[in-house]
Amino acid sequence: MPEVICNTSPIQYLHQLRLLHILPALASRVIVPPAVVDELAEGRAFGIDLPDLNGLNWVEVHRPVSERAVPLVTNLGPGETEVLMLALEMREALVVVDDAVSPLLDQLQALRFRLAPHTRAAVLKLAGEGDKI
Repeated sequence: MPEVICNTSPIQYLHQLRLLHILPALASRVIVPPAVVDELAEGRAFGIDLPDLNGLNWVEVHRPVSERAVPLVTNLGPGETEVLMLALEMREALVVVDDAVSPLLDQLQALRFRLAPHTRAAVLKLAGEGDKI
């Protein structure tokens, strides 16, 4: 099973659908950056039904080691930014996000992430964005 780096929204909506248990069933490890933990805590403070990741033994919180990519990411929130930073550091892991895929792939490539054209095309096709190749 793969390692998974997960963003806030997939965790939020899986939790609210009472399907959060599928993440550890599909991944050997579920990794989130601190910004995702913070975003969920912020939502809980406003009364939104969100999980406390500190209480889930199958979630690992990892702070990105390098922040050199941060200035290059301008249109994403803290959670998405840290998820992408972890994705650059943990290249074997799968990334679970809810945002449009094409802009994220563009940003990863701008950060010198190597992505073969046929892999990009396959990812965009799977995401239903095949016309953005």
